[in-house]
Amino acid sequence: MKRNRMLLSILLAIVMIVSTLPLQNQKGLAATKEPNLLINGGFETDIWDGDSWTIDNIDWEQAEVIHFPYSDDPYITSHEGQYAFKYWIKDTATGDQTLTVKQSIDSLPAGSYMLTVSAMGGDGAEAADITLFAGERKMEPVATKGYNNWDTITYSFELTEETKNVAIGATIKGAQNAWGYLDQFQLSSQDGSSQPVEADIFVEKVDGLSDDFIKGVDISSIISLEESGVTFKNEGGEQQDIFQTMNEAGVNYVRVRIWNDPYDSEGRGYGGGNNDLEKAIEIGKRATANGMKLLVDFHYSDFWADPAKQQAPKAWQNLSFEEKKNAVYTYTKNSLQALLDAGIEVGMVQVGNETTGGFVGETDWTKMSELFNQGSKAIREIDSSILIALHFTNPESAGRYSTISKTLDQNNVDYDVFASSYYPFWHGTLDNLTSVLKNVADTYGKKVMVAETSYTYTAEDGDGHGNTAPKDSGQTLHYPITVQGQATAVRDVIEAVANVGEAGIGVFYWEPAWIPVGTNLEENKVKWERDGSGWATSFAAEYDPEDAGHWYGGSAVDNQALFDFEGKPLSSLNVFKYVDTGAKAPLEIDVIKDISIHAVLGEEITLPDHVTVTYNDGSEGTAAVTWDITALTHAINNGVGTYVIEGEVEGGGKVKANLQITPQNFVLNPSFEDEDRSMWKIIHKDESAPHATYQQKASDAKSGEYAVHFYSDNAVDFKVEQTITGLEPGYYNLSMFLQGGDAEESNMFLYAKTSSDEIKDETAVNGWVNWSNPAIEEILVVDGTLTIGANIEAGPGAWGTVDDFSLTKVKDYEEEKEVDKEIDPLPEEDPTVPDLNDDGEDQPIGKETDKDSNNQKENNDPVIPNDDAEPSDKQLNNGKQLPETATTLYNSLLLGGLLIGIGFVAMIWIRRKGVVK
Repeated sequence: MKRNRMLLSILLAIVMIVSTLPLQNQKGLAATKEPNLLINGGFETDIWDGDSWTIDNIDWEQAEVIHFPYSDDPYITSHEGQYAFKYWIKDTATGDQTLTVKQSIDSLPAGSYMLTVSAMGGDGAEAADITLFAGERKMEPVATKGYNNWDTITYSFELTEETKNVAIGATIKGAQNAWGYLDQFQLSSQDGSSQPVEADIFVEKVDGLSDDFIKGVDISSIISLEESGVTFKNEGGEQQDIFQTMNEAGVNYVRVRIWNDPYDSEGRGYGGGNNDLEKAIEIGKRATANGMKLLVDFHYSDFWADPAKQQAPKAWQNLSFEEKKNAVYTYTKNSLQALLDAGIEVGMVQVGNETTGGFVGETDWTKMSELFNQGSKAIREIDSSILIALHFTNPESAGRYSTISKTLDQNNVDYDVFASSYYPFWHGTLDNLTSVLKNVADTYGKKVMVAETSYTYTAEDGDGHGNTAPKDSGQTLHYPITVQGQATAVRDVIEAVANVGEAGIGVFYWEPAWIPVGTNLEENKVKWERDGSGWATSFAAEYDPEDAGHWYGGSAVDNQALFDFEGKPLSSLNVFKYVDTGAKAPLEIDVIKDISIHAVLGEEITLPDHVTVTYNDGSEGTAAVTWDITALTHAINNGVGTYVIEGEVEGGGKVKANLQITPQNFVLNPSFEDEDRSMWKIIHKDESAPHATYQQKASDAKSGEYAVHFYSDNAVDFKVEQTITGLEPGYYNLSMFLQGGDAEESNMFLYAKTSSDEIKDETAVNGWVNWSNPAIEEILVVDGTLTIGANIEAGPGAWGTVDDFSLTKVKDYEEEKEVDKEIDPLPEEDPTVPDLNDDGEDQPIGKETDKDSNNQKENNDPVIPNDDAEPSDKQLNNGKQLPETATTLYNSLLLGGLLIGIGFVAMIWIRRKGVVK
């Protein structure tokens, strides 16, 4: 009998433990469906600091209140997070005791509200009555029902007008030995037409969001950052677990990447968070503990997988295709099972990352599809309720998503969610994003979402490693680079996905916590290498030599985080909850737009007396400005160059005028921005199919939005050229910009054709937005006409853009004319000395008639010497000829000296021989 009772007790204990697991997750998620208007609703931070809760009407001799850590009771079923509010009416208390826990909200707009709290405590004589209240309004009391018997108490109320300083909380009443716990206090608006909440940013409410719309973040780098000493804070500036902060801001999902083996042969991490399965489990546990689901992002690589890189893991590189399929299946199944075994609530699994053009080293879509299905098969076998996502990018490319989704359908790929990256500065318009995702959803019955997005809040770099945005070219930055601009950008992406309809299930913000590990670059480098807290370490070169091997370093997105450089949350983090209600703030200038002025040398230059400002609600206006006239005058006097003129804006604030003074560019429509492009010709040679055209895509343009784009599955072979007339005679400089890639056997050059010559400057492409800038200097134009252009030839698959031609005059041309030069007169000679010619005849003094002389023509006109001609031997030896008399005398003297020398030598010789004694 005793043995049977023991077995029964064990069985009941197991049932209780298992049964509480889903209940715990459900309650944690339910609390995040609506934004919480209360601070520290889960009691996760100190309740005694006065920043959130206050305890009133308590007799401390009769009752006790504790900020209770669940870890202190190994048998308790924690409701949410790590802490709760615990109360106890002491066993020495006399009569019923009452206490109040509350906080004050500055203002609540008119509307409907729901106040909830989770309560658990004693039953019978040890039960307490819980009464929720809002201002003067209160509900009927609800009694606790026993240990681990959590109950959600709900109170709904209406406000007919805006109410200030509203006290929100609960009154607890109990007799001697009454005890219990409160957790997850939440106040949410239930009125879809309610006014926006007071905040320090503006956020327009997004209509049509479902309760389970995903508001996710990818914080895969978090553990490595923490290992490098990075800490995060709450809005009050106190250190707090970032997962709690995220959840309080309305985040309900966490995305984590997994690499198979991100370490070199000596165990040194490749960086980027060193995100292996072990780290994913740690991140998943923290997400689940804070009421957030996990999206597992399998890269099936040892390091970054993206459109440019889909390298198989080191251990798989020598596998056959069938072996690789089995590896994908086994790795997926074992990894997912490990995550679930750790108690992590996995809601979605991503099979591959940005697999737009490849997957696990394969680029053939038939093989890629088979590999996708191996991952899907493993997930379905583990838990069929987990959503399966496939992830692609570049939604702005016409027809890309329709082609991919059609191919997946034709190849019978099993998946639930078609996910896209969308970065506003690269990936086109939001209307296009909605359109291409809706087409996939409507045509193939798939859910759709944005798996990655982000935006800048500052142009500053925090860690010494350059950032991906903002850039001077190749990007479209429609939002201000401010916290408000960042919040609006995220809000608009959420709306774009919601506009798809029910199939639009959510948005993930990429790496909102990848902030600097320090301010000293050299110290940062040590941390990046040691902890993997930068995007790549030098050790990654063995696996990714072309990218990580050259550009390893820190965070390229620290200015796109939702936390400042010190780890404090920005107001933009709250966009995840504000999209449900809307938010409003005092109107103020958010950004003053710097201006750019281009002037041709010699033109009058004036700066505007007002500049455009953008307010934090998105509206625009103007403000008066006073410019630095001294700096402007200096720029005008200095001429050609680039200058920055600063100005003071009325009401406070500074603005800059970026002034560029250039010589005149004689190329018409040099950047292809004007709609009239009749002055240009695109010539496809050898009757090849057209493969070059004018493209509107700022990310591929050097400046503006347009460029000449080229791509062909066959050979690329075309010219783009313009004939310019009416040029003044002179010397000109020509240049252009070119970028692209995959150009095998290329023949690319800039050229200029005059009436008599063609000049070229060879060039090449070396990667996306790595701009080449070929140039030709001092092209002589004498007849006013010049044809300029670019010749582009390359093998199949070559792509790129040509942009920003420039032709400027550098100096005038003067036609060469003959310039008379007088021959130096001969030295005056003594008229008494005869000047004899070869025939011994007298010649008139002053006339040279040497037969070999070229210095005199028959008409005695002087000959213009050619300074560049090589002098003749006779000229080198003679210079100007001496008179014959001087030459004879010189010869006589020379002969006499020679004879004397010979005689002197002869005498010495005779003496030595003894001939003379």
